[in-house]
Amino acid sequence: MSPIQKEILNDEIFRNIGIIADDENLLNRLAKYLRRIVKLKQDPALFTKEEFFHRIDESLEQAKQGKVTTFENMEEMNAWLNTL
Repeated sequence: MSPIQKEILNDEIFRNIGIIADDENLLNRLAKYLRRIVKLKQDPALFTKEEFFHRIDESLEQAKQGKVTTFENMEEMNAWLNTL
């Protein structure tokens, strides 16, 4: 998004907030929605499609190089996980 597009979008957002500013119910709904959006942005588990596929590619490369851990049974896996 170009700086001009971003500025236009910001102006539109603030204009719309100004329109609903006198309606307490709408402001509460907006605040609730904004909290959800901010929470999503702050979630470290979220990543872009490109990041997701990059991580898969890295994992496949590590597997090809033999940098993997395998387990014979569930107890071995649980014991290994408990050491982390």
